[in-house]
Amino acid sequence: MKQLFALFFALLVSATALAADKPDVLVDADWLASKLNDPKLVILEVRYYPHRHHTVGHIPGAVQVQRFADLGANDDMPIMKFPSREAFQATLRRWGVNDDSTIVVYDDAVTALASRVLFLLDLYGFDMQRVKLLDGGTVGWTGFNELTKTASAPKKPGKVTLKTPAPTRTVGWTDVYRRVVAARDEKITLIDARPADMYDGTRIQHSVQGGHIPGAINIVSLQGADGQSQQWKSLDELAALYKAVPKDSTVITYCHDGFRSTLAWLQLKSLGYLDVRVYNGGWADWDRTLTLPIVKGNRPFDADFEL
Repeated sequence: MKQLFALFFALLVSATALAADKPDVLVDADWLASKLNDPKLVILEVRYYPHRHHTVGHIPGAVQVQRFADLGANDDMPIMKFPSREAFQATLRRWGVNDDSTIVVYDDAVTALASRVLFLLDLYGFDMQRVKLLDGGTVGWTGFNELTKTASAPKKPGKVTLKTPAPTRTVGWTDVYRRVVAARDEKITLIDARPADMYDGTRIQHSVQGGHIPGAINIVSLQGADGQSQQWKSLDELAALYKAVPKDSTVITYCHDGFRSTLAWLQLKSLGYLDVRVYNGGWADWDRTLTLPIVKGNRPFDADFEL
């Protein structure tokens, strides 16, 4: 009996230590289950395949977030530029969000999709102490709980009021071109958060060209989570992933359409990086011009740009 108790205590201590080695923004399924009856709770689900909200099921009470229609600037090109403050505020109100709401976001894509919701909330000045990310997403929830196919009750329209963002939170292609490509500003670290084969140009997907922006280093943000459990890795493992990025640099992240780049943003902010910005539009924006320079291969610069 004493041996069993000792084993249980050791496992409990280990689990507590592991939780302490992850960002405060993360919560687990037990935490969320204990909050389901909180009238100020708003649960947001962002599935990679949105129909699964209905066909596979969702956490009871969750509001469906359609990642393209709800989280992008629908009338812009590319469509996944960030929505305006007014548009995102209207969307949040439709979801029943108020200034004092507790928001929990989850997905089924190792938090890459959910991270964009967190970025937009932070961008527009929502109180981020009231925002949580479900570690493990749907996998973490279904380990001990069930999903439901019963439609969530309609939310009473919320009254959240968002703020105008600081202009340094996002960048456009001209910022990247002038400061990274042309000026070679050593105070900036440009991160391409896509998979390595998209970075080096051997795989072309959802774009015309393969390769990366000159000067970008490749750090795959999805490697910051375990693909099977859908859980974040420890802060030490995240620090190792981003060891090439100086803490005092201005960091700009991009991916194809703004999900893996916001995951990189969230990971870097969790590690204490102070100046992290996201390229609004990412590779989809850079690529579609067909004239901005690109580099192929696994190095930031090719022979032309190394001179």
